[in-house]
Amino acid sequence: MDHALALLEELGPEARLLAGGHSLLPMMKLRLAQPEYLVDIDPLADELGYITLAGAELRVGAMTRHRDLLESPLLADTIFTDAERVIADPVVRNRGTIGGALCQADPSEDLSAVCAAVGARLVIRSRAGERVLDMHAFSLGPYETAVCPAELLTEIRVPRRSGSAYAKVDRRVGDWAIAAVGAALDVRDGVITHAGLALTAVGGELTVRAAEDALVGAGPEAFKRAAEIAAAQCDPVTDQRGSKEYKRHVVGVLCERVLQRAFARAQHSEEV
Repeated sequence: MDHALALLEELGPEARLLAGGHSLLPMMKLRLAQPEYLVDIDPLADELGYITLAGAELRVGAMTRHRDLLESPLLADTIFTDAERVIADPVVRNRGTIGGALCQADPSEDLSAVCAAVGARLVIRSRAGERVLDMHAFSLGPYETAVCPAELLTEIRVPRRSGSAYAKVDRRVGDWAIAAVGAALDVRDGVITHAGLALTAVGGELTVRAAEDALVGAGPEAFKRAAEIAAAQCDPVTDQRGSKEYKRHVVGVLCERVLQRAFARAQHSEEV
């Protein structure tokens, strides 16, 4: 890792990190990205490819492959496994990494919404030290993050929520989302004590704070209202994937579905 950071510092902003390659290489083929240098960090997979439990949170190395997220027993029946089942195809899932997906910051990418919904914190390292950001500070907009040229995303710290879920509508299996929603809840005695609700591919803010506020202190009776708020506050555009009215409708439907599934999982975890 120190060698990679030294190379980034030496080569400057014209260098790009190559992790799994399934985001960067297609952009290079289309001439949308033309870095002067590539720093291949695949050899760091052993150092930065892990999923471990540390107290009340999970720690996920930035080089952890999509496949490993899908198969990890620590993430079973969570928003992560829901999302990983609908990300691309097995070839991409075998090579692509969570860090690469987050740093690419594609507005239709799934894991940014997943991490935002659960309230994940991201560890960014340089030769001067580390800093830890939440997803709102990390994600600066489409294809733009807070990671500076001489920095490296090393770890994602994921709070353990009572229940979480993710769902998306796409045109074909593994495609980018037309719209997608992730939800993460903490539930005590049937009452929601924490709510995270994040959207993908429909514009607007990464999370819907007004909808989250409507859920806290309530139960399933608040799901419909939260879905209405999310549909109203997203900002989709009409394109080949559908009209903005259709996308708003999809957001409302998916919100109710993922909230119901997350709440059911939370109740199950309380019973266990």
